[in-house]
Amino acid sequence: MNENRTSSRDSWADRRTFLKATGTGVLATGLAGCIGTEDGDDGDGGDDSDGGTTDGGSSPDSVTFGQPASLTGTWDFLQPAASAATDLAVQEINDAGGPLDAELTVDRQDTAVETQQARETVRQFVNSGDVAAINGLFSSEIEPLWDFLQDQEVPIVTPWPGSTFLDTRGGDKGTDDMGDDEWLWRTVIGDTVHTSGAARGMLDEAGIEKMAILSATSAGEQGWTEQFTDWYEQLGGEIVKTVTAQEGQASYQSQLNELFESDFDAWALSFALEDAITIIQNWSDGGYGGQLLMEDGLRDTALIDEVGETAEGAWIAAGSTQGPNYDQFQSSYQETSDEDLHTWAVAAYDATNVLALAVHHAGDTSPEAVQQSIGDISRPEGTTVTTFAEGKDALDNGEEINYEGAVTDTDFTEHGNVWGDVVVERITPGGFETEFTIPADELKEEIDEY
Repeated sequence: MNENRTSSRDSWADRRTFLKATGTGVLATGLAGCIGTEDGDDGDGGDDSDGGTTDGGSSPDSVTFGQPASLTGTWDFLQPAASAATDLAVQEINDAGGPLDAELTVDRQDTAVETQQARETVRQFVNSGDVAAINGLFSSEIEPLWDFLQDQEVPIVTPWPGSTFLDTRGGDKGTDDMGDDEWLWRTVIGDTVHTSGAARGMLDEAGIEKMAILSATSAGEQGWTEQFTDWYEQLGGEIVKTVTAQEGQASYQSQLNELFESDFDAWALSFALEDAITIIQNWSDGGYGGQLLMEDGLRDTALIDEVGETAEGAWIAAGSTQGPNYDQFQSSYQETSDEDLHTWAVAAYDATNVLALAVHHAGDTSPEAVQQSIGDISRPEGTTVTTFAEGKDALDNGEEINYEGAVTDTDFTEHGNVWGDVVVERITPGGFETEFTIPADELKEEIDEY
């Protein structure tokens, strides 16, 4: 908790107490016909609702988060698990009475991870007046839309972006002055952390001193390649060659030929899933051999299904999925979904809980109040809670809280980032098996600003 925010927090706690005492905060049920709609029709032909925000005198009937989603496009294979984890969080939050004793809903809209579509989706969320906060957006949407997103002044908590662009952008800067807030937080560790961990793992754990890289030209993949190269060479390794290629090719044999003209101990692959599958098949067919390391975005069961046997023995480096509340989350998730879990899905669960607790802490759904509360409910001071139900009870009792998530401990830095362990796993025909783990505490010593 930032000490400068104490007076604001106390006033919000007083407001929650008032709502409970007067009975104006009630659990809304049966509202499917009027939640998240544009016209806000309450059945009498009028529009007396403010779409789930409060006016300072009563609790809302509903609270809505907008969720830009990759329902189609290059990264659509990641969305089903993220949607399922979000929906699980919403169910648990509503079972506990909801933020501000209101029903929580999520308005999920496809962006295909395309910049213009993402812009329009965010604009619709903001202009509707129904959305208290946004839960989503990928790196390749955030970077070109950064100024636009700042102009909206709506809090965004997203489970997706690894981009180093966000290493010093986002969060509340640890101050009470909203003039320096940058309105975006992420519940997944950034590329700086897991590329640092991957580089350290290759050198310290595997003893690999010379590497080559085959990388796509897209922003996310280039970002991973540049960061991994920087860390690997800073730690004493040598990148002997980097070959880049456009996405969507039928074959990458020529790029592999170029790459394997050099002498190295292992090579790294930074491509989206469909292209990576093609490259791995080309690599196997060409008999190139060599130890392969893959970027974190490829950790998906679809990779195992398509090339698990072909890529057996390859490594993949990613942020650990297992935070303080992972076991409890996993048990509930397995009861409600058959979708295979990945890091970003677990982070989506955390993002939803963070936003719901921030709304409840704020005492209303105004963007400013929610933004100011995100850091307050998630930093180390206060009573440790791992569920919305625990957090809501503690807040209603006037306590400060520290939400610890399912994927990380969710202790946001001043730039809205989180830390986590990095795990290097080995690919087998049946899945992923842990080779070694690089603890977050070791990585903190190497990273100056994040």
